[in-house]
Amino acid sequence: MNNTRLNILRDRLKEKDMDGALVLSDTNRNYITGFTGNESYILVTQKEALFITDSRFTEQAKDQTVGFDVLDYKGNLVEFLSQNIISASIKKLGFEENFVTYGFYEELRSKLDNIEFVKLNNMIEQIRQIKDEEEIKNIEKAASIADDAFSHIVKYIKIGMTEKEIGLELEHFMKLNGASGLSFPSIIVSGKRASLPHGTATEKKIEYGDFLTLDFGCIYNGYCSDMTRTIFIGKASDRQKEIYNIVLEANEKVLEQIRPNITGQELDKIARNLIEERGYGECFGHGLGHGVGMDIHELPTISRKGKESIAANMVITDEPGIYIPNFGGVRIEDLILVTSSGHRVLSKSDKNIIEINN
Repeated sequence: MNNTRLNILRDRLKEKDMDGALVLSDTNRNYITGFTGNESYILVTQKEALFITDSRFTEQAKDQTVGFDVLDYKGNLVEFLSQNIISASIKKLGFEENFVTYGFYEELRSKLDNIEFVKLNNMIEQIRQIKDEEEIKNIEKAASIADDAFSHIVKYIKIGMTEKEIGLELEHFMKLNGASGLSFPSIIVSGKRASLPHGTATEKKIEYGDFLTLDFGCIYNGYCSDMTRTIFIGKASDRQKEIYNIVLEANEKVLEQIRPNITGQELDKIARNLIEERGYGECFGHGLGHGVGMDIHELPTISRKGKESIAANMVITDEPGIYIPNFGGVRIEDLILVTSSGHRVLSKSDKNIIEINN
């Protein structure tokens, strides 16, 4: 697996006429190498693959990486990196412009006057968009754990509980059932707070008549899941049902069109146009979705900025929403695998209106 990814990276570097790449981001390094730790670096050329770390991680790196020579640096990191870059006869070096500090960049450049630094421009992130069979299985498992957690939490919730209590129970359940952690801090918002698309759980108690939006996911074998369901505490009002059904219709209309060669921009427009037609266009401010994998937010872009076409074996979200200040809001999110013939929904949780009267 890891040798294949290393070879793909080398092919991309060759296409871009780069002699090598310095990779600093944890996710990209781990994707290429199979390493699961942090604070380490890789230098890749057509002939060499160096894994550069310190004594904390050398044993782990030797056990986990395939096709890499593990080097234990001591002293100044920039000095060590520059020496190896020079030894590799690199003239044109690709670097991750989104993961390097200005100070580190300037210090490294000062030691490599004769080397041209070139932005990788999300080269590895582009490679990561297409999931292999093992990645898909891990994401499916993460999604399954989240589905089970939703089934559990719907039975667990009672009027008077706090948002934080619900969030803690979700996390506890997912970890008990195989998750190593949360994909992101769970978004648990109720009542009028449901108008906050990224609100965090508070001590607010769940009350009769509340919206309750649960946006959460977990990590399994290094891969994330992501789903959102909005439920109702007590009987939903007519207006609450109206908003919910509009969001559900937008979610389902998008699902009908998910297939290879459609762009994220086109998918976003389907949901956005429908919500605008129903009179709530100003209440849907975020993009429709995003890619999911080792990171909770990754390529492809599923929004008005998503000009690239999606392809088979990408994993994306479909999450339209309506948010009304001082009233509340609804978001419904599915995790979806794009297939050669269309798509497969990985989020299995019920999307019909759920009312809790406990």
